[in-house]
Amino acid sequence: MNPYALAYCGGIVGAVLMDATEALAARAGLTSGVSVTLVGRWALGLLRGQWAHADIARSPARHGEVAAGWAFHFLIGGGGVALLYALWLQLTGWTLPVHRLWGGVAFGLATSLLPWLLMLPAFGWGWFGRQGPKGTNALLASTVSHLPYGLGVGAVMALGPSL
Repeated sequence: MNPYALAYCGGIVGAVLMDATEALAARAGLTSGVSVTLVGRWALGLLRGQWAHADIARSPARHGEVAAGWAFHFLIGGGGVALLYALWLQLTGWTLPVHRLWGGVAFGLATSLLPWLLMLPAFGWGWFGRQGPKGTNALLASTVSHLPYGLGVGAVMALGPSL
């Protein structure tokens, strides 16, 4: 299988693992405040040229934002971002499954930068989500949820042929 197709599939697996981890973390009281609804609101805003919000939770709801949120989460955030991992593997020449697996975990940790420096500021919550909803910890919650994402990407890549 093409390594980029494999990485994309790994990203979908990783996104499912991320969702399961977020659900468990929320039960333990750890949440980022980000919901699929808000992701969809942001994604639909991007399509209309609106990059940032003063506070996305106070922005008007958009028709289809939940469906758009799921689509963005899996297709772009899950699979699309994982393509960067396949590129990284190709550039570094990491061919052993163990390198791909643990490299995936490190990749997952690195992807925490995306919400910290891109999505959360665009939501109007500041760098690292410091001004997010009361009772949330976006910095820690994002880190905790992105590790299993990377594990999913790395595990699927480790099952595939050498690049």
